[in-house]
Amino acid sequence: MSQSTFDDDDLFSEGADEMRADVEKHLDAAKAELPSAAEVWETDAENVLGVLNALKGALDVGDAADELRQAKKWYVIGERADAFEDADDLKTEIESVGELIEQISDAKEQVSSLAGTIPALKGALDDAESDVDLVDEGDDTAEAAESDD
Repeated sequence: MSQSTFDDDDLFSEGADEMRADVEKHLDAAKAELPSAAEVWETDAENVLGVLNALKGALDVGDAADELRQAKKWYVIGERADAFEDADDLKTEIESVGELIEQISDAKEQVSSLAGTIPALKGALDDAESDVDLVDEGDDTAEAAESDD
C-alpha cells in the first residue's frame, strides 16, 4: 500500500468520525432545545386562558428543527459517502427527534386554536348569564308588583 493511499484512508476515517460527531452534536443540540416535561406539565396560571398561554409558550421547540436539519444533512452526506460503519442508531435517533418535534408543534397548534376560542366562549357565557339575570330580575319585579296588589 502506498503512503498516499494510507494517508487518504486515514483522512477518510478521520472525516467520517468528525461527521458522526457533527451529527451527534446537532442531535444533542436539537434535544436540548425541546421543552422539558415539567415545563409542559406544570403551571402557575390563575385561569384557563393563562394555562393555555403558558402551555403555548412551553411548547416552543426553539432551534430544534434547525439543529435536526443540520444533523440530517451531515447524516445524509456521511451515509451517501458510506462513511459510517454503523449508522442505524443515528437514523433511529434522527427519526425519533423529528417525530417529537412534530408532536410538540402539533400540540402547540391545538393549544393556540383553543386559546383563541376560549375568550369568545367566555364572552358568550357571560352574555348568556346576564340574559338569565335580566329575566330573573324581571320575574322578581313582576312578583313584587303582584304582591303589592
